[in-house]
Amino acid sequence: MNLDKYKVSKSINLKDFNTKEVIEDAEKKLKKLRKKLSKTQDTMYAEGKYSVLICLQGMDTSGKDSLIREVFKDVNARGVEVHSFKVPTELELKHDFMWRHYIALPAKGKIGVFNRTHYENVLVTRVHPEYIFGENIPTIKKIEDLNDAFFHDRMERINDFESHLVKNGTIVLKFFLNLSKDEQKNRLLRRLNIPEKNWKFSAGDLKERKLWDKYQFCYQDLLNRTSKENTPWFIIPADNKPSARFILAEILQKELNKYNFKAPELPNKVAEKIEEFKAELNNE
Repeated sequence: MNLDKYKVSKSINLKDFNTKEVIEDAEKKLKKLRKKLSKTQDTMYAEGKYSVLICLQGMDTSGKDSLIREVFKDVNARGVEVHSFKVPTELELKHDFMWRHYIALPAKGKIGVFNRTHYENVLVTRVHPEYIFGENIPTIKKIEDLNDAFFHDRMERINDFESHLVKNGTIVLKFFLNLSKDEQKNRLLRRLNIPEKNWKFSAGDLKERKLWDKYQFCYQDLLNRTSKENTPWFIIPADNKPSARFILAEILQKELNKYNFKAPELPNKVAEKIEEFKAELNNE
């Protein structure tokens, strides 16, 4: 597979990217790949030098939850931490907009998955700028203060944040699940037509759907402004879920392979006594 075609490495137009790609035997291929990811995480944990932050963004119904479940199914449960960021709490609003994300970062040796991320602060709040007033920012006095310059400045703060993480051993990989409006309609109808899926439906989904074009504009802008060589965005065609999961997993494994993780060797003093330790145990 040519994985480079998914990477945002220059200025892009979202309309140029496919929302659907069908890969033959995607589920079987993912099953094999999951085992490789599991071994990679085990070695990364043993080495203890790096952590991985995976950022997932996408429109409602783009398949983030099921993707996390399927891609990381075989990874040690202690090696993966998933955080889903909802509406900020009262406590979170008393801090700066990055605070709740910073305290959720993965420790070295672990994979952290942000299901919806710090980019909500330049996405949902840009579509609904009135939400910013809840942050009680001293310089923001009226809706006109929440202009493009405000959100572009926030994007620069995010770039600084991610650059800091990379310099301290966090591998940052960001994935936008690129869903078509027609497929979102099909998935919303499925939630309504299947009783067991009704609980997933929210009337708010229809409200946000009416703002589709505005969301697409905001996504395109943030992708262009925040995809850097050391913190890249990848645009994943999301209309076909099995293929989307496999593509993301393939990119993840390829990116992690670049770091050539190695488990530490035993100190010489210990290695020299391995046979002695075996004998001691066998003679108990």
